Amino acid sequence: MAFLFLLPSLILIAVFVYGFIGWTGYVSVSNWNQLIPDMSFVGLDNFSSIFQTFRFQSDLRNMLFFTVFFIAGVVILGQFLAVLIDQKLKGESIFRNIFLFPMALSFVVTGVVWRWVLNPDTGMNIILDGLFGWTPGWYTDTTIVPTLQIGQIDFGIPLALIAVMIAAIWQMTGFSLAMYLAGLRGIPEELREAARMDGATERQIYFKVILPQLQPITFGVIVMMLHISLKIFDLIYTMTGPGANFVTDMPAVNMFETTFRGNYYAEGAAIAIVLLVLVAIFIVPYLIKSRKGEA
Repeated sequence: MAFLFLLPSLILIAVFVYGFIGWTGYVSVSNWNQLIPDMSFVGLDNFSSIFQTFRFQSDLRNMLFFTVFFIAGVVILGQFLAVLIDQKLKGESIFRNIFLFPMALSFVVTGVVWRWVLNPDTGMNIILDGLFGWTPGWYTDTTIVPTLQIGQIDFGIPLALIAVMIAAIWQMTGFSLAMYLAGLRGIPEELREAARMDGATERQIYFKVILPQLQPITFGVIVMMLHISLKIFDLIYTMTGPGANFVTDMPAVNMFETTFRGNYYAEGAAIAIVLLVLVAIFIVPYLIKSRKGEA
């Protein structure tokens, strides 16, 4: 009876998840790079082709720096806000709701809002110009720092990507805040009291007693944010698009435009498979470890 109840879900997953993954893999090794399907086998030519393009090399650079700074920002800021709220402040529920509110928004809404806030001619620059005489280009700045030539690209942090990082961190910090706050509230008060009796300061209690116990939460937050950053699409698409010289482009945006605007279906499928492999490299070990922990 249990199997019969699960059977419809199993069929849907088999067709619309694993079936489509298999179809995408099949297309990625074909010669279907025009409107008319051409399923002749070309091996890994499409993968070789995308890795040699300036755009995909830029995508990998952008994804690397975005992932590192996005995860670091979400983890550090989430921990800081959780510790701050854990001090039993007055109006705690108000602050908690304010910090959690961005999670209720989609990345599309976040992209539209922050596109206006960080508009070089309006938004925040009006304040910065009035107070400091400083008007950064935000997501229109094509500067890359530092500029180290690797392959066809300048390897460094695209300054335009910082605007996207700010928007993404603003939205997802509420998730890490909720995780860390739940972890803090789950730590017995007796541990804090014992540390105080041993002469530990409040700073030492957090760094030597409390935060080490939050390592499993930190690992979970990192994996979740890694999953989001590797395949981020909607925030980039609505906020900046690929950007000049592809300074804010990401593999998911590249895949969408290559497939559905350029009609290079095989190359688009190859980009999708690369994304799948990158996500699987980090997510599958986490799932295996989680299942072993439950067992």
